[in-house]
Amino acid sequence: MIPAAPRARPGLAGAALLLTLALPLTGCSAPGPWSRADLGGAIIIPPIAKPDFTFTDTRGRPFDFRSATREGITLLYFGFTHCADVCPLQMDHVARALRALQPAVARQIRVVFVTTDSARDSLPRLRRWLDHFDARFVGVTAGLDRVNAVLGALRILPQAARIPTDSGYDMGHSALVLAFGRDDTSRVAFPPSTTPEGWTRDLTRLVTIGPPPDSLGPGPLPPQQPAGN
Repeated sequence: MIPAAPRARPGLAGAALLLTLALPLTGCSAPGPWSRADLGGAIIIPPIAKPDFTFTDTRGRPFDFRSATREGITLLYFGFTHCADVCPLQMDHVARALRALQPAVARQIRVVFVTTDSARDSLPRLRRWLDHFDARFVGVTAGLDRVNAVLGALRILPQAARIPTDSGYDMGHSALVLAFGRDDTSRVAFPPSTTPEGWTRDLTRLVTIGPPPDSLGPGPLPPQQPAGN
């Protein structure tokens, strides 16, 4: 069983984001077989089944997650546009990784961002925010209860929760990006600490080789804080 996922908190990754933005893109040569020695993400054992939900996309249309992501690799992330640190950090990581991949590999990867803050993330705002990273990213929204129902089914992710602040509220949420393969399961999760090289190696392997074997073992991931703390 994989250790519980890290939880995003306000003020954790601003400096790391600036560092990431300054990093040059790296070329992506074909990696070897899956190996713990150069694993970028964390392996999930047992794997997580792809959730079945239909939310509203930024065009105002129903987005059936399982149906729309039937082919290729899907990266799924839960966050919100007012997030000051880890959400833009992770989306920047994904966008940079896709640009560093061979085009034939990148075309087989889809990114879906689920907002945990539908009260403030209007469809136009969500679309503008995602376009800052990559116009191909899909943004979807639903009420917090429905989002948390999906998070509960995903097992290793905490439920999203409002955190009161002097200026209103922040959102506590997972910091992980989940990667779903062609078998409709997630066997790899990417924490914010994943290096650019780790992203490109693992994504290339997911597309060209398939998911990692269970023999590599679970984790490691930092322990998750309880929702709302």
